[in-house]
Amino acid sequence: MAQLETIDLLVVGAAELATPTGTRARGGAELAALQVLPRGALAIRGERILATGPEPELVQRFRAVRTLDARGGTLVPGFVDAHTHPVFAATREEEFELRTRGQSYLEIARAGGGILSSVRGVRAATREELLELLLLRLQRFLALGTTTIEAKSGYGLSLADELKSLEVIAEANRCQSIECVATFLGAHDVPAEYKGRREEYVTLVCEEMLPRVAERGLAQYCDAFTEAHTFDLADTRRLFVRARELGLGLRLHADQLSALGGAELAAELGAASADHLEHVSRRDLDALAAAGTRAVLLPVASFTLDQRPPPVAEIRAADVGMVVASDANPGTAPTESLPLALAFAVRSYGFSPDEALLGATREAAHALLLGDRVGTLAPGFDADLVVWSLPHEHVIVQPWGVPKTRLVLRGGQKIAPAAPALP
Repeated sequence: MAQLETIDLLVVGAAELATPTGTRARGGAELAALQVLPRGALAIRGERILATGPEPELVQRFRAVRTLDARGGTLVPGFVDAHTHPVFAATREEEFELRTRGQSYLEIARAGGGILSSVRGVRAATREELLELLLLRLQRFLALGTTTIEAKSGYGLSLADELKSLEVIAEANRCQSIECVATFLGAHDVPAEYKGRREEYVTLVCEEMLPRVAERGLAQYCDAFTEAHTFDLADTRRLFVRARELGLGLRLHADQLSALGGAELAAELGAASADHLEHVSRRDLDALAAAGTRAVLLPVASFTLDQRPPPVAEIRAADVGMVVASDANPGTAPTESLPLALAFAVRSYGFSPDEALLGATREAAHALLLGDRVGTLAPGFDADLVVWSLPHEHVIVQPWGVPKTRLVLRGGQKIAPAAPALP
């Protein structure tokens, strides 16, 4: 009789294991390549997946120090949320009521609301207060199945307050389980003290903020909100050229409110992603496909703003990889629920359930350049996975409104009980 191989953890008892087929980034029709293994099991050694396969095979092959019973749940990779704004103080729920009365995003912003409202809150908050609030939000991300997020600054808009926001993200990485990939978003809006002096503010970002952020290693990416009322294409080009010189990757809020051509610029400058894209053109999409820049789509924000969806069928036909993210922020997407975003992607954007799940796992991981270690349940990958208290993977994209996770694992060792599972 062959000797059993010793491992740290064996996950058994699942109704199925659902994971992306293959590990490379996909686009077009290949986006829906999801592999489902009935009674699938998973072997973990240290922080990595050693093997996946039918439960009877893994039980005969391995001796586990610990065994985890999924109790009929579904195993999927930990979600990767590739666009969030989690560092803020004050909430902005009053803006939703203003929208129900007919006010637009721009009208609310011009009246001092929107991003600048959140700026006042962050500037008034201490580092300790922001960290406490961020940690609470990260607990909610975790309970909803997310193990990795892209976390933006952008509500400070001064050197001191942008650094404060990024320092809070760095501290959160040290003291809790979710991996936060930091993005510097100093070009989120023009702060009130620079009203009418946009070029001077761009100079401040380029000459003072970006060098300090890069010098201290506080961010992996630089982002900008490219719209007619914030930063135009020339501003964004200047910002991104400087960011690239300093070694930062690029992401871009593009073509959300108007067809400005931000997506084409993102592709030209080699951005990892172009995000929102409600007004993207076919020319932009061809540029994104050629550059390998991913489309990060944010259906919760579209819902809140009552916008038309991006042209998802055209994005798919152009062979651009699609990602679904929560856009968690205090104004237009006040939620940490990536499952809610997936439900909207299916119902409002025309995604298939498989496309939606891949958009929050493998495709999101590739959008953050993490696709070689997270977003897929495969040997050699980080043991980041979720046991859903649901019978199969398509049920995950239904708008439950409550957490349906049974357990969330990160690195195989950090097992986080989620909210109590419902029958």
